[in-house]
Amino acid sequence: MVKQLLIIATAACVFFACSQSPSGSSSDSSEKEESSAKADDGKGVGEFKNVTLNNPLDETMITTGEGIFDMKCASCHRLGAKRLVGPGFKGVTERRKPEWIMNMITNVDVMLAEDAEAQKMLMECLTRMPNQNVKPDDARAILEFLYKNDIES
Repeated sequence: MVKQLLIIATAACVFFACSQSPSGSSSDSSEKEESSAKADDGKGVGEFKNVTLNNPLDETMITTGEGIFDMKCASCHRLGAKRLVGPGFKGVTERRKPEWIMNMITNVDVMLAEDAEAQKMLMECLTRMPNQNVKPDDARAILEFLYKNDIES
């Protein structure tokens, strides 16, 4: 009998402790909500908040971006719609904001941790995009290359 009462009392304590929110959790949840709101603006999470596109596209950047794509991206991504390891890039500039693309290229670990769209892609592809340590100027060149790819597709 004592053993049963001890089990019930322990279970009640665990239930009570788990149902209570710890002090200071309201600020933790507001920080999470704020982080989610930032990620939900379609620009992703990272240093790129406002990207102005070249009009017309910069041919030098396109050439540079193509070289970087061939070296760092082509083993997992195709320029068409078909998925390889990662998603195909056809139409990516129509589906995603330029800031999101650049943040994903340069800030992949945080994007996969905090951005809902990046997390959906991870669930589809089941493989984390590796951090390629792409510099901002190189990410911009890749973006320009992706825009040209979408225009020509």
